[in-house]
Amino acid sequence: MPTQSQLSLFSVRQPVVVANGVGVDSMALPLYMKRSGWRPDLILHADPGSEFPQTYDYISVMNRALASWGFPTITVVRYVPSNFKHWPPYYTLEENCFTNGTLPSLAFGFKSCSQKWKVAPQNKYCESWPPAIECWQRGGRVLKLIGYDAGPKDQRRCNHIGDAKDPRYEYRYPLLELGWDRKRCIAEIEKEGWPVPHKSSCFFCPSIQPKEVEELPATLLQRIVLMEARAKPRLRKIEGLWRRKRQRDRRPGTITEFIRERKLLPAGSTTVLGWRWRMITGRAKSAISGLASAATRCNIRTTMGVDGIVSNAASAAASGS
Repeated sequence: MPTQSQLSLFSVRQPVVVANGVGVDSMALPLYMKRSGWRPDLILHADPGSEFPQTYDYISVMNRALASWGFPTITVVRYVPSNFKHWPPYYTLEENCFTNGTLPSLAFGFKSCSQKWKVAPQNKYCESWPPAIECWQRGGRVLKLIGYDAGPKDQRRCNHIGDAKDPRYEYRYPLLELGWDRKRCIAEIEKEGWPVPHKSSCFFCPSIQPKEVEELPATLLQRIVLMEARAKPRLRKIEGLWRRKRQRDRRPGTITEFIRERKLLPAGSTTVLGWRWRMITGRAKSAISGLASAATRCNIRTTMGVDGIVSNAASAAASGS
């Protein structure tokens, strides 16, 4: 007969945590759980501070759906850095790139952005979450549900997320188990009468597609231009956010060049960066290098936050100093 301590092990309740990106799959997953009578204990969204504007707008929509199903609403968590190699301190992924004069890790062929800005803050939150603490103290594992669908792209991604031997977490991918690809997820969301969310991603992610760049507002296009300009002096093996020019479709290595080619910022328009389109296109061969130089010359060490960096770089570019 099992002892009392053994019985307690058998009765460990496994808390259910949903990692939610506020995208299509992240809406389809709780929708399926609602139909199945499977209630999550916690829904976490890790905000890198640089998502598409539509993602931030959709959080309230998703929260209405979750509340109507009797689910907990989204808990937003953020990575909070404590050690800074450069000044000023940064608190978003965009600010991280501006402060360090670099680009997101994916541009260099790595995927540390997700680990640093998505996975780590969610795990840190759970470290102080009572149901998780109690579960771990009893030798159990928290069940973490991740909304990867059955499409080929997400199937490749799930091979690199979640260690089966993780002592604290058990990872499952319900949409993948169901065989729901992105098209099916969209159909299920529409069937329930909810609007389909926008793709969840940072607006400057190197995986952004040309069509998505064309849909960005001018203010975000300007920030991309300045990010690439700020990083350009330090780039050796890549050209920009899109790495290198592709031969198959002639897509440039920099999104800045794509913006220039497509004339996505109309001539004469005033932008948040304080210069006109002629200063971005340059109408001269040295335009982009001049922009990079202006971004580099800005007094970044006395600037607090990305808005200050943008303002300083704009002033430097406008004055030619």
